[in-house]
Amino acid sequence: MTAAMTGVVGPDLRVTLRALKLGQMLDTLPDRLALASQQKMAHADFLQLVLADEVSRREAKSASLRARAAGLDAAMRLDTWDETAAVSYDRQLWNELVSLRFLDGPHGALILGPVGVGKTHLACALGHIAIRRRRTVHMTTAAKLFKRLKAARLDNTLEAEMRRLAGVELLILDDLALQAMDPIETADFYQLCVERHQKASTIATSNRTPDEWLSMMADPLLAQSAVDRLASAAHQLIIEGPSYRQRQKPAIRHDTTAAD
Repeated sequence: MTAAMTGVVGPDLRVTLRALKLGQMLDTLPDRLALASQQKMAHADFLQLVLADEVSRREAKSASLRARAAGLDAAMRLDTWDETAAVSYDRQLWNELVSLRFLDGPHGALILGPVGVGKTHLACALGHIAIRRRRTVHMTTAAKLFKRLKAARLDNTLEAEMRRLAGVELLILDDLALQAMDPIETADFYQLCVERHQKASTIATSNRTPDEWLSMMADPLLAQSAVDRLASAAHQLIIEGPSYRQRQKPAIRHDTTAAD
């Protein structure tokens, strides 16, 4: 029985694969060789199989790196969302959002609900899907974004920063209007909404409704104009239910043994 038939990879092949920067192929090659032997696979079919494995590996690694650069939490993906969670939301609308057709509008999405129901997780999951489809994504909390824009003012890079944010295909603002926004933050939010309106998609998560956002902003006129632009072009996914963090409380151990 030959080495190939048993799935054993010889030292010369290992050296060759590593020289071609295909060393990760060694993780699955033995199983693929065994499969090829069992199925009497043609050489061309076997080559297609192992090269497809390599393409999948590289795409997965590339997506992981781009997701990290986009500010996405690696653990908040669609496959890690707890479908059994005791929260309710419009599943039909969610499926529509998962399709990412709203990016072609371009439209946006507002994911609203009380604290701890998974708004950030769902927004981040949409970001991961967009990354895998080669769309540009940036995710940040609203507080961090406004802080960054204030810093950009100090070093005269505000215009460049706004251009960069305007050019992102999917901008995800987490915890929008969680805190009161001062005049500079309100003005920056207005400018961002103007720059992205009907040009790019924005997802915002918040535990307040768009009407409540107005009272959190310093300038009523700018606030109204910004919120109108953002909300008028966005789907609203409302999540209701108890906080999942309550389910993460440490359990109390009941020791049945007598104390010393």
